[in-house]
Amino acid sequence: MNGVPRIAHILAVCSGALLVLATCSRPPDPAAERAEVERVVRASIMWALDKDKDLLFSALAHDEDFFIFHPDSASTIASWAEFEQLTDRVFMNPSFRAVRSELRDLRIGISREGDAAWFRTYLDDIGEWDGVESGWLNTRWTGVLEKRADGWRIVQMHFSFPTERCATE
Repeated sequence: MNGVPRIAHILAVCSGALLVLATCSRPPDPAAERAEVERVVRASIMWALDKDKDLLFSALAHDEDFFIFHPDSASTIASWAEFEQLTDRVFMNPSFRAVRSELRDLRIGISREGDAAWFRTYLDDIGEWDGVESGWLNTRWTGVLEKRADGWRIVQMHFSFPTERCATE
């Protein structure tokens, strides 16, 4: 019987240690995580209004996992290097000017583990090239983010137009 109190003491100490570990590794606040994901999503599109390339690059994954499906097959981006070249060639070109971007019905989900997120929204994104306005209206935009050591980063995006729009054009 002498061993029973000792075992109880060890269990109590271990339970206390587990409680401390559980407290230290509490999952992040879901509302705060969603707000940060929203900030990153908005930064990835709104950066163009001021041509703040640093803001854009802070929102995206800088590796071979980075991927974008655009509505046309020719504009698919399959790596960070491709995106970086596109940014310099098109968006940083003096002929390009962002006019406005608007997100509607933005919905964000966070994984149970808190290391992945996804979003969906409707996007109006209007710009000019040499003063001629063009852009996307009511575009469906979805994406996946990963929480990395330096914060949330968009890893994949997909833009599409409703088929009804395509049939009328």
